[in-house]
Formats: sequence, structure tokens, C-alpha cells
Amino acid sequence: MGGVNLVILGPPGAGKGTMAGMIHNRYGLAVLSTGDMLRDAVKKGTELGKKASGYMDKGELVPDDVVVGIVRESLEGTADGGFVLDGFPRTRAQAESLDTMLENEDTRLDAVINLEVPREVLIQRLSRRRQCSECGKIYHLDNMPPAREGVCDSCGGKLYQRNDDKPRTIEVRLKEYRDNTLELVDYYRKKGLLKSVDASGNADATFALLEEIISSVGHE
Repeated sequence: MGGVNLVILGPPGAGKGTMAGMIHNRYGLAVLSTGDMLRDAVKKGTELGKKASGYMDKGELVPDDVVVGIVRESLEGTADGGFVLDGFPRTRAQAESLDTMLENEDTRLDAVINLEVPREVLIQRLSRRRQCSECGKIYHLDNMPPAREGVCDSCGGKLYQRNDDKPRTIEVRLKEYRDNTLELVDYYRKKGLLKSVDASGNADATFALLEEIISSVGHE
């Protein structure tokens, strides 16, 4: 594999998926989202997908070894174009597994982008988010509302608030991030890869900062 290889870290609501999509559009990098990779493996009926499905159907976390295996399969398909990892790694153990994977592919990470957003902004972003029940498109009632209230602009599907975006669940998700993922900030800082970004502004302002980082690691 070649190209620029990135990891995007940040708490729920920081805009990891949005930034990954903008990086893909600007630089053509493959976006590897944990959720998408898991759903794709389940849909294809791979061995790892079947294992993951058993946990997902019960609403349980998919074990590290299964997630790592699915990420490994996805990384093998990125060829020489580079990638952006969104949602992986989430733990120190996953980060160490990623290091091994990349070493085996004779490649490495170029930067780990850490999106920093104040807690009150995260809660406001998440609680006002809505998703289409048909095509999955994400809206925000303040920043990116649909043309018609409760209706998806793209397919006409009904918009709903995911359980993940309800206030009580948001607090749980933020605590989980603090407990499990925040240590990755120190892990990658010690490796000299961490690039922290103020992501409390709008998407364009945040992306401008990301472009500076990508340029600084030598890949335009």
C-alpha cells in the first residue's frame, strides 16, 4: 500500500465521518469506517461477518479479534491509494494490532488526526442529528436541515433520531470514549504522529486545518 495513510480520532459528534468523506472527495483516499466495514462483511456473509453478526444482532460489542480481522481484510483492498480509518482503532490493543498489520504490509501511518470539540458542543450536535430511515443520510436540524421537516431530501424517507443520539445515550458514549479511546491520544503523541485540530467550528473551517496537515506530511 502507498499514498497517505491516516487515522481520525475524536469523540462521538466530533465530525469524524464528515471529515473522512471530505478527505476522500479531495484526495481520493479510501475511507474505512468500522461501521461500514462490519455491515459490509455481514452483507457479504464472510466468516468474520457471520461472527460479527452474532454479536451485532444481540446489541453487543464485536470482539477485538473479529474487528481487527475485518479491518485487515479491508486494508488489503486499498491497494496503493492510501486510506483514512474512521472508528478504528478504539483501544490500545486495536492500535497495536494496526501497527502489526501495517508493518506486515510494509507501510505505516502518516498522521493521526485528533478532532477536539468541547463537551457541550458535542451534546448539541448529537442531540440535533437526524438520519434517514431509508438511505441513511445524516441531517442536522440547525446546521444541515432537510428542505421538508422530517423528510429526506435524497429519497423521501422518514427522518428519525437514532438511539445513539438521545441525551442519556450520548452521556454513555462520551464516557465510553473517555474510558477506552482517549488513551490513544497519548499513544500516538508518543509516536510523534498526533495532530490535534480544533473541530468546534463548521466543517469547512475544520477541513481547511486538515488540508494543512495532509500537506505537511508530504502528500498533496
